[in-house]
Amino acid sequence: MSTDGNQVQKAPAPSSMKDRGIDLLLDIPLEVAVEVGRSRILVRDLLQLQEGSMIELDKLAGEPLDLYVNSRLIARGEAVVVNEKFGLRLTDVVSPSERIENLG
Repeated sequence: MSTDGNQVQKAPAPSSMKDRGIDLLLDIPLEVAVEVGRSRILVRDLLQLQEGSMIELDKLAGEPLDLYVNSRLIARGEAVVVNEKFGLRLTDVVSPSERIENLG
């Protein structure tokens, strides 16, 4: 209380401010993508693609798929089917130090 009898609100404790900051971060949307493989083709070949065309990818069948969050490699895993939808079971998560190295 202040000396004039009015109540004074205290500022939130630092730990609650920290929790509030984390809560704000939890609502930030992220783009998550799973990459099966890559390929480079000529524009000429791209224009000739039609239904049934095949594009060979740089990964071998059975190799881990790459998981990217906001275009940054985060983990690798294997394709699975969950409730008739494709999913990714993580088999290797990139360490925080590796993620920092990949920022450059």
